[in-house]
Amino acid sequence: MQMPARVFFDTNVLVYAFAASSPKGTAAEVALAAGGVTSVQVFNEFANVCRRKLDLAWDEIASRVDVLKTLLGPPLPLTMQIHDAARALAQAHMLSLYDALIVAAAQEAKADVVLSEDLQDGRKFGKLVVRNPFKET
Repeated sequence: MQMPARVFFDTNVLVYAFAASSPKGTAAEVALAAGGVTSVQVFNEFANVCRRKLDLAWDEIASRVDVLKTLLGPPLPLTMQIHDAARALAQAHMLSLYDALIVAAAQEAKADVVLSEDLQDGRKFGKLVVRNPFKET
């Protein structure tokens, strides 16, 4: 019997989860309902997008973060170990530091899959594989 994949969520998936009546929103909601993990960095990026791009009030952002914490549990902290691993990944794989931080955090969380629209679908980092949950939408 194959074990279900442990999924790590990138920021864009969380943002789309609150986009009502959109194909990407539906795909993100389905993915979140299945569970997974994310990191403090992702929550920081999520809050920034909600504030700067969506012009949400801080209390609305807090409500959305609370929903995400309920669905995903506590986020993985950003540590120096993750930072160091991310710098090595950025150098070895020609990634931006922020994309490398996502990969390093997903690896630290022992995820099998990272769901991201920003990283190349199908790309592998050791046992970790990137999947774009919106590829079919």
